Amino acid sequence: MNDQPLSGDALLQRFQALDAFLMRHQALWRPRPFILHRQLPWELDHPELGAWLRERSLEQAEAAHTQPECLPAPAPFPVLASRSAALSRLGQLLQHQAPKLPARFSVDVPGRKWQQLLAFAGSLQFRQTPQHWLDWCAGKGHLGRLLAHDGRPLTCLEHNPQLVHDGRQLSQRLGLAAQHLQQDVLAADASDRIEAQHTPVALHACGDLHVRLMQLASRAGCRQLAIAPCCYNRIDSPDYRPLSAAAQASALQLSLDDLALPLSETVTAGARVRRQRDLSMARRLAFDLLQRELRGVDEYLPTPSLPPAWLMKGFADYCKDLAALKQLPTPAASLDWTRLEAQGWQLLAQVRNLELLRALFRRPLELWLLLDRALYLEEQGFAVRLGSFCPYQLSPRNLLLLAERA
Repeated sequence: MNDQPLSGDALLQRFQALDAFLMRHQALWRPRPFILHRQLPWELDHPELGAWLRERSLEQAEAAHTQPECLPAPAPFPVLASRSAALSRLGQLLQHQAPKLPARFSVDVPGRKWQQLLAFAGSLQFRQTPQHWLDWCAGKGHLGRLLAHDGRPLTCLEHNPQLVHDGRQLSQRLGLAAQHLQQDVLAADASDRIEAQHTPVALHACGDLHVRLMQLASRAGCRQLAIAPCCYNRIDSPDYRPLSAAAQASALQLSLDDLALPLSETVTAGARVRRQRDLSMARRLAFDLLQRELRGVDEYLPTPSLPPAWLMKGFADYCKDLAALKQLPTPAASLDWTRLEAQGWQLLAQVRNLELLRALFRRPLELWLLLDRALYLEEQGFAVRLGSFCPYQLSPRNLLLLAERA
């Protein structure tokens, strides 16, 4: 498979290959380590791989996190890694030169986000010149202003009234012909906001939000659209509802947990965020050991999301307070808190390393979902191209759907 954006017959061919790969190996990527399974079912079939991963350190897991396919793990890891890499190969969309804009256009935009916006805008190659940009789930409208810098009309739709207000002020300051409208894009009247002459764009619109755009743009007769999806698990149904005929014919059934798999890597988070994430997870794993003992039941007990301030507590107080919150018996005074905390960190290292097998299926599953969207748009009369618009290190959600009617 060459490193080219996908279009035409290649869209369905790649979808079918991914579908077969994911179906064949679902016993490897569906179970989540230690959440419902202390020992993963696949470890019975591949004990050498399971033991090898469990013996590795947290630091080793972190080093392999973004490139699990390079890990020299026992079979069947290498074969799966090679197939995953081949099926995930996708070229970059052709980029045109980004306009040199005054610095005031990037005011209030973090540097990494601005680079994403420039890359997205640089990938919008349409045969017909867009007449009216529609920034979907626009926030303050930074993407729309970048695209409409030359004076073309711009409409920004955003649900948050404060962001609508701030975006309107920014556009007025730049003298752009922009409308900033407060709109819940999932509401019935959202269809009134989208017209045939619009070119809708959406950068990292979550789940139902970008699916809704595809549906409404198709019905409205829009000739072009560009979507970089995000957060496939942010949907209002308990399971995934396929969009295209090919996905509807597939036997692959996806839960919300499954849909979260493509989002499970950490590429852009800073060191402090990663430390907090690891501390929170290590404590939850240690508490999981404790709650099984307190309840006398060897089962996972869901716990609520906790405010960051909980991580400022000492470990013993954290566990005691969480036990009280879950109405569990008070831990014994003789409990060895140091040992329990160390066990939590040991389990975290095992979890992170065991997750490296699931990580081989992150990109294939994301591509399956994107190709379901691409094939749906083809069914609506669009010619579709799917490729990357920016480096993976700039954003792991770096895949863009370009659709244009003939």
